[in-house]
Amino acid sequence: MAGYVFRWTLIAGAALTAAACSSYPDAPRYSTRADGVSPQPYPNQPYGQPYPAQPTQPAYPAQPAYEAPPPLTAPIGSIEGGALPSPGSSGGATMPPVMPPPLTSPPATSWPTSPAPGAATAGAAYVIQPGDTISGVGRRFRTPVQTLIDLNALGPQGTIRAGQSILLPTTAVDAGSDPYATGPAPVGVTVGGGGMPPPPAPPRGNPAMPRPQTPAPVPAPVAPAAPAPQPATPVAPVAGAPTLQWPVRGDILRRFGPVGLGERNQGINIGASAGASVVAAAPGRVAYVGDALPGQGLTVLVMHRDGWRTVYGHLGSATVDDGDEVRAGQQIGTVGLTAGDGRPSIHFETRRMQGDNPTAVDPLTVLPR
Repeated sequence: MAGYVFRWTLIAGAALTAAACSSYPDAPRYSTRADGVSPQPYPNQPYGQPYPAQPTQPAYPAQPAYEAPPPLTAPIGSIEGGALPSPGSSGGATMPPVMPPPLTSPPATSWPTSPAPGAATAGAAYVIQPGDTISGVGRRFRTPVQTLIDLNALGPQGTIRAGQSILLPTTAVDAGSDPYATGPAPVGVTVGGGGMPPPPAPPRGNPAMPRPQTPAPVPAPVAPAAPAPQPATPVAPVAGAPTLQWPVRGDILRRFGPVGLGERNQGINIGASAGASVVAAAPGRVAYVGDALPGQGLTVLVMHRDGWRTVYGHLGSATVDDGDEVRAGQQIGTVGLTAGDGRPSIHFETRRMQGDNPTAVDPLTVLPR
């Protein structure tokens, strides 16, 4: 049995080998030569003809190898720029080059400065009289008080004494007598107007009040009678005061002391008939007659012994002149209408020198009862 199977296996293998040999071609279907000559016919190609060249793909350029970019840094070094073309190159007029101005410091500006008060030139000398004040000298000679202080080194208080000679500036002008500068005019000082305006005088006495307007008459019941003036409050007399008499008899319209709104009456206001005679309260010498004192109207100032003075303000007229010697009871003026009391009146003051300062004293303490 085994021999039978072996024999049939050999027969089948030989048959398969014969079949394979009968179907294998005599020559290869594709060319095996470098010249492209096909050893056997190619479909639609005669036998022995070269094989047609196949199209070739275009060659791509070789790509460079990738390199990392350098780090970003600002360029370091000097850069030289070229000059701009001259305007003449385009046919225009040649302009001169513009040069920048040199860098220099601006010149120092000289500002005008006011001259110092002490820079005034000294002129004539004035002799201080008893009762004179530095402000009175300044008013009379049209000179600021600070200029007098600087010219004479009087110190911050401007202290002066009777008999002292003080220098006046060359610009001084004698405006006439002043109640607080009563000495003779020094030689070489111009007399009259001009010059610098005087410093303002300190407020003294009562400011003039406007007159009340009289209303038009209208039918109305009779007004009650005005109350009688209150009797004066008794005051203690001042020791050492001179014997004085009343300059005019009448009603006391305003008293000595505060009058409201920060103001102060430095004397008393006496009401009397317009044009009534006003007399000197004591013997003395007239030191001032005029209307230049603020708020005083026409005024007469009389100097008495022991540094006492009396002031008669808001007069209607004056009957004496500067420098006149008067006796007690002698007429010096008349009652005026400028005191602002609503009726004719005068303003009367009594003053006593305390060092260089005239101090107001209540006239009711030195006048007889």
